[in-house]
Amino acid sequence: MASILSRKSSAVGSMVLRNPLKVASVAPAGPWPQTVEQRRNLNVHEHISYTLLKGAGIPVPKFGIAKTKEEAGKLARELAVKDIVLKAQVLAGGRGKGAFKGGLKGGVRMVFSPEEAEQIAGQMVGDYLITKQTGEKGRICNAVMVTERKFPRKEYYFAVMMERAFNGPVVISSSQGGVNIEDVAAENPKAILYTPIDITQGLTAETAGDIAVKVGLADKKAQVTEMLLNLYKLFLEKDALLIEINPYAEDSTGDYFCLDAKFRFDDNAEFRQKELFQLRDWTQEDAKEVEAAKYNLNYIALDGSIGCLVNGAGLAMATMDIIKLHGGEPANFLDVGGGATANQVKEAFKIITADPKVCAIMVNIFGGIMRCDVIAEGIIAAVKELNLRVPIICRLQGTNVDDAKVLIASSGMKILPVDNLEEAARLAVKLSSIVGLARSAKLDVNFEMPL
Repeated sequence: MASILSRKSSAVGSMVLRNPLKVASVAPAGPWPQTVEQRRNLNVHEHISYTLLKGAGIPVPKFGIAKTKEEAGKLARELAVKDIVLKAQVLAGGRGKGAFKGGLKGGVRMVFSPEEAEQIAGQMVGDYLITKQTGEKGRICNAVMVTERKFPRKEYYFAVMMERAFNGPVVISSSQGGVNIEDVAAENPKAILYTPIDITQGLTAETAGDIAVKVGLADKKAQVTEMLLNLYKLFLEKDALLIEINPYAEDSTGDYFCLDAKFRFDDNAEFRQKELFQLRDWTQEDAKEVEAAKYNLNYIALDGSIGCLVNGAGLAMATMDIIKLHGGEPANFLDVGGGATANQVKEAFKIITADPKVCAIMVNIFGGIMRCDVIAEGIIAAVKELNLRVPIICRLQGTNVDDAKVLIASSGMKILPVDNLEEAARLAVKLSSIVGLARSAKLDVNFEMPL
């Protein structure tokens, strides 16, 4: 059964690394298996990407970061150039075509004086930018990058990313930069080149030079070779999953610059990259996902009405699949892991029920390392403390399941135990539908009273 776990969050990707906030990377056509797995990988603002590239010896335009309109005006004066670009520092793709709630059009704006920079930045900072990737809520803009404008004559695309289809890192390159790489892949797949890297040898100067020639930069072979070698070195040093440069462009003077960049890092490397991970901007992430991270819960908000609390990513996806099979829509992906405590379970319920769309909650726990009685204690505590008014369908199997059933039965709470997974899903969908209809009719359906 194909998993239905897909949404706008960067937290989920396929075996082909996707940039879900965001610019999605592409993979060549082939028979490779496509599965889905939960992720919460670090994504950083563009000005941080510029800083990392500059430190690695990769040329970028002059830039600075402003958190107030006055700082933006000051930076514009210090750049001492006529043409300036203001870029809203929001972690979402499509900023240029987005709009602020305050009415300003575009999260990337050209300005021609420090005064205009100050005026436009004042409308960006503190407002919410809405793009095709943010949804109606938008994302808060806390800072603006002020950079000199370049006039590219020719634009290219380069990226280094981890790609399981190649069992390791791959360099993706194209002579058609400056546009959505997915569009290029759809319209002209041959314009995208894939160069797998042998992890034991790394990217060699010879291979980098060949890439430069193939994309049409033979006359700049030495410069592009150096750039790609520096890019791959940075990729390794920072435990990156993706470094995307789009575009790498020739300006009017004949020099080449990175004009836009996208970085993504492996959360498993946080212990090695502490300084880098301290730069994470939690204001750009879903509040419920941020709260879940505090308790080591893997949570992703979805658009349905049935809250899911499960242990194990595979079981969580199977649970959502069977809900979908019976006509329901999951409201979230929530994996409490294999060693959750009763308190973590209680916090998980808080996060699930913070979503007003949730009309029912389905608990599906297979007790291996996780004990069913611990889950039961957490469920009972959550129902009592949170005064839950939505139906809870609880399927527990495995370690200490009999003790768990006794706890639930003696609690006096309206928790509906079901042993069969398919029956549990069917019941969850039915009750969710009832509660949803009642809410739409402004009727109160109360599941909080003791049995």
